[in-house]
Amino acid sequence: MKINTFKDMYLAELQELASAERQLGDSLERMVGKVSHPDLKNVLLDQQENTKQQEARLNSILRAHGADRTAHTDQAMQALVKETGKMMNILKGDDLRDAGLIASMQRLKHYEIAAYGTAATLATQLGFDDDAKLLHESLDEEMDVDGLLTSIAQREVNPDAAATQPG
Repeated sequence: MKINTFKDMYLAELQELASAERQLGDSLERMVGKVSHPDLKNVLLDQQENTKQQEARLNSILRAHGADRTAHTDQAMQALVKETGKMMNILKGDDLRDAGLIASMQRLKHYEIAAYGTAATLATQLGFDDDAKLLHESLDEEMDVDGLLTSIAQREVNPDAAATQPG
């Protein structure tokens, strides 16, 4: 797909975001299976549902513009998900793995926050106010999850992981 217009750029951003959500959704089940802290597990389970809703929003926007939702593969998300999988396999011990998983999830969330922020700005500049509203809804959800992950890390997971380290 050639990008010739500002709208084409916007649609390409949405297609990459849809790809990112699909990839994250596919990897969340594996992450949930590796988590030991109950609060973290609950956040990841909620994320599975949020990710489906966010992907549905993106697909709705893309359909409204007549764009193919699968035209792009987000290679940055692909790499982040791959690194998360590697980390889950190399960190030994439940507490350390949970701390590493939060670190990886926050990288994933920050990437999504940047992407949703960019897409929402483009939608606003193009006058696609309904799109912008939906994108801001997803952006707010991503920021909320990032805050929850920070809270769980500071309150539970990181202190537990630090306590298991030798002197």
